[in-house]
Amino acid sequence: MNVRAGVGDEVDHLWVRVGGGMEELPSGRRHGPADPGFPPPHGPWNELRVSGRLVGWAPPGRNGRAAARRAEEEGRRRERERRAHLLRRLGHKLRSSILALQESSRQAAFGQRGLWEEIYDQAQDVARRASALEAVALDPKDLARNVVLGAALTVAAQGAESTLPGDPVVRVPEPVLVEALGRAYDWMGGRGTAFAAERVGNWWRLDLRAAPERAPLPVPELGEPLVRLLVDSQLDGWLDVTRPECPAIYLPAG
Repeated sequence: MNVRAGVGDEVDHLWVRVGGGMEELPSGRRHGPADPGFPPPHGPWNELRVSGRLVGWAPPGRNGRAAARRAEEEGRRRERERRAHLLRRLGHKLRSSILALQESSRQAAFGQRGLWEEIYDQAQDVARRASALEAVALDPKDLARNVVLGAALTVAAQGAESTLPGDPVVRVPEPVLVEALGRAYDWMGGRGTAFAAERVGNWWRLDLRAAPERAPLPVPELGEPLVRLLVDSQLDGWLDVTRPECPAIYLPAG
């Protein structure tokens, strides 16, 4: 993604906060989580803050108020754009699914009874895509609170294997956490997916290992793009996909 025209050279080589992670300008490289204890590589870097919130990192000598405001604005702009892009993609996939269901229903109405099973599957597909669209479109109203990670996993990812040390607690909106874990579970292949957790500074890192029989999702947007939006934007965490078969979700510790 290109840097917005008019920002100028002063923004080059900044890291800006996008959700709970960082992105480098102008390269778009990701780093996270957004935490003073995790500065970007190849420093030194100085923190950029607005009202006490870490909004980016800048080279020494470029950490003034103007740079902090630019980093905040650019990070929010990127977050809005990615949400809008995912909404468009999911909306397109939903419309395609509805059209297929309508055509099957029309054919069944004219005597092709063998289509009933196919119609049922298509209706389920419409429901899944509509649910994903709703998860992206709606702004969660629940406030962050302490949630036991193991209990949320039990609800969201039945059939998963999990090895959690004690009872890790994260501070997030609980309904969004359950939604994000369920989506991550499906993305990793469902039954047979393994979760492991480790405390890293002020975060719990949840490692996901894909199921042995994992197959690609029929709608790619329901995988990494949706999980990333839920984790980064709605949970203020960070999705690390450095290892595609074993991604990690960073969540604020409670």
